[in-house]
Amino acid sequence: MTNPPAHLATLLVSCPDRKGLVASLAQTLYGHGANILDADQHTDLLAGMFFQRIRFDLSSLTTDRVALEAAIREVAGRFGMSWRLAWGHERKRVAILVSRYDHCLYDLLLRHRAGELDCDVAVVLSNHGELAPIAAQFGIPFQQHRAKDEATIQAHLDDARVDTIVLARYMQILSPAFVARWPARIINIHHSFLPAFMGADPYRRAYERGVKLVGATAHYVTDELDEGPIIEQAVVRCTHRDTIDDLVRKGRDLEKVVLAQAVRWHLQDRVLVYAGKTVVLE
Repeated sequence: MTNPPAHLATLLVSCPDRKGLVASLAQTLYGHGANILDADQHTDLLAGMFFQRIRFDLSSLTTDRVALEAAIREVAGRFGMSWRLAWGHERKRVAILVSRYDHCLYDLLLRHRAGELDCDVAVVLSNHGELAPIAAQFGIPFQQHRAKDEATIQAHLDDARVDTIVLARYMQILSPAFVARWPARIINIHHSFLPAFMGADPYRRAYERGVKLVGATAHYVTDELDEGPIIEQAVVRCTHRDTIDDLVRKGRDLEKVVLAQAVRWHLQDRVLVYAGKTVVLE
């Protein structure tokens, strides 16, 4: 696994749109010797909101990180910005929660081994024991818990110093109290093109409706079931000849790709959440 360069940092900001935002941030970074490598921005004209992601090099910093962070905080205060600064040397630690389906777990661990996901997979947690051999195959600690035992889950997350949770077909509903501890840090894959066919057994319901597209949706988890901010989606065509098993097979292929993409964007600090949806910046 190749670590992200320790001398890089990423700044994410969102705020009401005003003149001078881009210039103020650029001047602040330049004034401390940081070299901007790339920047992407978006303005939601309807909401009057501004979003920006700036990735910069710290090698030529003329002050220190504490002073730089203080300067960014001052600019944020003037413009009413919400902001997040991610340092390249601080790798995210991920927990994968699963039940009995193994396809998303295998895919994430293979991609992690191949270096596609810049993180440490700290633990695999499950309310069943069947997938323990998969975690062992990849050298990842595996912990089993009873269904709905969120106190045990949280204890394992704390022990592993986790900051991001991925639900890789985890077939349990998390309580609002648990979710509230992890705002925009729990990523779920739903086997449907949300908002269609929320809840359980969407492929059967899609088959009964005779749909011509099935899909998968990766989203952040909120206390409203399957209604969290959508990060990524994809669809594939189907026909009247497809059985329910065909739809499931096609959907599982999508689930792996969509979940991996959403996790990758989250790890790269590309996703900003506002008004129940996301902006994914380049």
